[in-house]
Amino acid sequence: MRRVEPDVRLIARPRLDYEEVAGYLAEVGGDNWLERVDRGEMDDAQNLAEFAGRICYRSWEPGLNPNVTRIRTDQEEYLRNILASAHGSVLEHVSFSFVLHNVSRVATHELVRHRAGTAVSQESLRFVRLDDLPFWFPQWAQEDPELMERATALLSEMESFQHWMAGHFGLDEQGVPFGEKKAKTSFMRRFAPEGLATGMVWTANVRTLRHVIENRTAPGAEEEIRLVFGKVGELMAKEAPALFGDYTVEDGTWTPGWRKV
Repeated sequence: MRRVEPDVRLIARPRLDYEEVAGYLAEVGGDNWLERVDRGEMDDAQNLAEFAGRICYRSWEPGLNPNVTRIRTDQEEYLRNILASAHGSVLEHVSFSFVLHNVSRVATHELVRHRAGTAVSQESLRFVRLDDLPFWFPQWAQEDPELMERATALLSEMESFQHWMAGHFGLDEQGVPFGEKKAKTSFMRRFAPEGLATGMVWTANVRTLRHVIENRTAPGAEEEIRLVFGKVGELMAKEAPALFGDYTVEDGTWTPGWRKV
């Protein structure tokens, strides 16, 4: 049994092809937009959200749309207005991918309920044979000596049973077909606790991220998933402050300035 801590890493972000963007803008008369935006590695997400918003109203420059006589030229102000006006559809174009490491299957079962705007690839215990049982304990549990003694003993026994089954089934003997290994491994996972730490790649667009961060850091949310999405919120507040800077954080609860985006 190995004690672990949930870890969240941002592994992928949007990337704009500015040559193709420039070609489009040249046709519609919006060339100056590219001169107003930064083009660093961490700017593409906010630029994509702004691009998607401006195409809806042809608001690259005043007069391109006869109904638009003035425009917001400051990106932070522009995206703040997107959030305030609940124009959330443009945020669906902007997706980020995370690796969630050492999160329990309790947390991942909660997370997969959020299906809209996400993609999920999780470690499969049908194929991955367990040789240890990594496990997260909240701080209050760690401070209970009797609980920790009993929990550690139980997990150690379950881990020993995993090793016994592998030997009993002869899974490491030469020539065992992979199909048989898969079938036995699938059976063996039934004796692993739901609190077992696992890994997944989770991708979500900004509209979904805002919804999940709010809901899964709420006081009534499950304890571990609150921890995980507090970390997601911290990453996104640094990554795209114009899209996540309206949150206030108190006692681990992330409350957005604008809801229903």
